[in-house]
Amino acid sequence: MIRAFSALLARDLKLAARVGGSGALSLVFFLMIVVLVPFALGPDLNLLSRIGPAILWLSAVLATLIGLDRLFQSDEEDGSLDLMTGAAVPLEMVVLAKVLASWLTTGLPLALASPLFGLLVALSPTAMGATALTLALGTPALAFIGAVGAALTATIRRGGLILAIVVLPLMIPTLIFGVSAAEAALGGTVPFTTPLAVLAALSLIAAVVGTLAAAAALRWSE
Repeated sequence: MIRAFSALLARDLKLAARVGGSGALSLVFFLMIVVLVPFALGPDLNLLSRIGPAILWLSAVLATLIGLDRLFQSDEEDGSLDLMTGAAVPLEMVVLAKVLASWLTTGLPLALASPLFGLLVALSPTAMGATALTLALGTPALAFIGAVGAALTATIRRGGLILAIVVLPLMIPTLIFGVSAAEAALGGTVPFTTPLAVLAALSLIAAVVGTLAAAAALRWSE
């Protein structure tokens, strides 16, 4: 089982690197939003620094949707998904490997790049570190929630809009606690660790429920 999981993970990482994948597109989209918002709000640095964590988190949520519709659709189109479904390996393990590969090429780079992009919204070093930590803990939840929508729309061509409509409402709790944790690090009545712990719990819950739900959706779509 471990060997099969490692092989699936390595396969998806190689495919993402070979195609140029959604990871690079997500970073570019993330940067575009972070650059455009200050132009829309004006040169008020106090305002930018106050809402900077929210800007970065909202950008991360939208950037996560880039390429998410291809998570299972490409395998559905070339027949690989049928082979994975009929293999001795549990389908839940296949889903877990694919979502983990997606997060490693999309969510993790967004978290690592957020301190650099935080300079564009006048974040302090403390806010940059807090936002990067919250993104590192919260983007797995976004990936697993998105996997459920990707599984539901795997057989639908150009299902990106439907996927966004399905998963965006489910991503709102993660967005709320992610922004709350980043803002709590800058001071407030709520300790930083409280929303951070909730954010970590959301990622763990999403990993379990999202894996099971995505596998069930793939079986249902056969």
